[in-house]
Amino acid sequence: MVKSNIYIECPIYTTEVLTLRLTSLEDVEELLKCYSDKKAVPLFNSDNCHGDDFHYTTLDRMKDAVDFWQYSYKHRYFARLTVILNATKEKIGTIEMFKREAEDEFNHFGVLRIDLQSKYEKQQYIDEILQIVNQDFYKDFEVDSILTKAIPNSTERISSLKSKGYVPLNKKLMIYDDYFVRRNLTN
Repeated sequence: MVKSNIYIECPIYTTEVLTLRLTSLEDVEELLKCYSDKKAVPLFNSDNCHGDDFHYTTLDRMKDAVDFWQYSYKHRYFARLTVILNATKEKIGTIEMFKREAEDEFNHFGVLRIDLQSKYEKQQYIDEILQIVNQDFYKDFEVDSILTKAIPNSTERISSLKSKGYVPLNKKLMIYDDYFVRRNLTN
């Protein structure tokens, strides 16, 4: 059996409520609604992103980000997927996932970033994202554990993480706090 590689052909993931597919330049205008949302930006995980806080206020800056995300996918650094509501086709944010390569106890862990417009930072949408992540991303990214960040006041995200089997890491990832972890339950 030939093993699939997410960096050769990125699947399209779908639930009843939403679809995740590789981010493209056609998403720029709608994604600007997410990345210019001042209420949403503090919930984004910009840890270890060289000072980028993901607060973009112009189409040019949003396009530059998507260009970088496409470059990073092509070079197998991470996959950035657009979150699309099935009912309206609205693009409400993105998620990012990669397999971490480091000389520490979190080597080969997956790192998941979830960026949603503030009005969609609700447990029902995060649950849908995590349903896909839990079902497909361990295999597709070849990881046994997934780390994701949720700052203490992101109550909807924390509720969703806990309901989907994520537990507080209770230690720093590098120099960063507020991570949750979930081990692959099918191994």
